[in-house]
Amino acid sequence: MNANNFRMPARSLVTVAAATALVAAGPAALAHATEDQGRASAVVLRTGLNVSLLNKSVNVPLAVALNEVEAPQSAQQTALTATLDGVDGGKPFTVLGAEVAEAKAAVSDGKAEASTKLAHAKLHVPGLPLLSLIEVEQVTSKATCVAGEKPVASSNLLGSVTALGKKVTLTPSGPVEVKVPGVGEVRLDLSQTETTTRTAAATALELKVSVNPLDLNVAEVEGTVTLAKATCEAPAVQAEPTTPTKPAPEVKPQGAPAEAGLAQTGGSSMTPYLVGGAAVLLLAGGGAVALARRGKS
Repeated sequence: MNANNFRMPARSLVTVAAATALVAAGPAALAHATEDQGRASAVVLRTGLNVSLLNKSVNVPLAVALNEVEAPQSAQQTALTATLDGVDGGKPFTVLGAEVAEAKAAVSDGKAEASTKLAHAKLHVPGLPLLSLIEVEQVTSKATCVAGEKPVASSNLLGSVTALGKKVTLTPSGPVEVKVPGVGEVRLDLSQTETTTRTAAATALELKVSVNPLDLNVAEVEGTVTLAKATCEAPAVQAEPTTPTKPAPEVKPQGAPAEAGLAQTGGSSMTPYLVGGAAVLLLAGGGAVALARRGKS
């Protein structure tokens, strides 16, 4: 069998090697490109609740995200309701209903930006079908990250807030706890913002929930709820292109420096001609002397 049949042409070897290198470097290169481009995300509602049914004999995680977007992959969502199956006798259970529920995220022109808006919203949990866990008139959040600038995060609560049927007043100074005997308790944190040199995050409302209606252990709910959150990461600062510099032309010594060089070395570009001329004169002189001697003899 000819051994040459097992050899791969040099061009094919180069192609395979290049492809292998690209595959190996692909995830890292993609991550680096995404980091340079920047990121933005927004979500109207995210729950991390655990629902226990029938005296904790059945545990159902209540993980719901409404209008969750991320840029540069996606741009905007405006769904107005979030439902969950399997916790209300097999019927769909409405977790959140709102008149306005918007989430936007965008990355372009050296800027990453995200925003959320939630208006006239009611949040329910299993076990309390008729009593809202929380009601809000309007909450907003916004995060803006511009390359080379300090990120900005802000959130606002407009209008009233009701938790477990009680109207509450929220202040930035600290969380507010609402307790209703025989129903449960809710802890509310208002307007949480955080910024670093390249990132920003804003959350309009963060709730810690513990509900057990009438202590019957029919539907016990515990966990957290996040309303109107926006985050961003600034694109990397692009280095300014540099103009290539032309090399300086070579400067040859002229005038006095050239004469000084000639004195030191004893030669210049005219030296060969001077030597040749001297040789001609020497030969001519020798010939004249020989002719003179012949004439005397």
